[in-house]
Amino acid sequence: MTNYTGTTLEEVLQKAAEEKNCNVEDLSYTVTEQKEDSVSADVFSKDDVKEFLFDYLGNYFMGIDLDIEVAIEERDGSFIVNLNADNNAVLIGRMGKTLAALNTVVRGAVNSEFRKRIDVLIDVNHYKEDRYHRIASIAKRTAKQVQRSHIDAAMDPMPNDERKVVHKTLGEWHNIKTESEGEGAARHVVIKYVPDEETAEPESSEEPAEEAAE
Repeated sequence: MTNYTGTTLEEVLQKAAEEKNCNVEDLSYTVTEQKEDSVSADVFSKDDVKEFLFDYLGNYFMGIDLDIEVAIEERDGSFIVNLNADNNAVLIGRMGKTLAALNTVVRGAVNSEFRKRIDVLIDVNHYKEDRYHRIASIAKRTAKQVQRSHIDAAMDPMPNDERKVVHKTLGEWHNIKTESEGEGAARHVVIKYVPDEETAEPESSEEPAEEAAE
């Protein structure tokens, strides 16, 4: 991330876009100082985020002497980082706990570097992507049971990103709403039946702010 100064914010962003060889729309910024005749801002591009991720992960795995392939894809404003090593099971860990911890560390490093919340997902040989599909299927199957029985159902505890999959998958289902309950490792999604006479807005797929660091 680089600090730029100009007479206006538009000038600052234009200067940064030219230097980074990108469109102004691809830039993110934080104004650090504003005077009557000048503006200073920290500016970064999507490529800056990708470069940081490559360098950070490269140094991390070099430090533990692990040869690994890193591929980064930008998707809907998020950065999907797919890792592949000789022993992917070690990176994933039991019940995905090692991968979850790696996600927490990398997200913290990225957010600290750019002083902004950036959506980053670390995956290992598409493990998370496949798991998201399975969770969505389980959520749909459970929701159908709730629709038929009118009895609420609690899903197994799962991390923040996987709960978001459930919320998003069922966000517009008829007679269904989802809520996260419990604390810490026991936090889980409850799929609830909502009668037609109750006009309840479906819960947002976004988790509460305090869970952002999970």
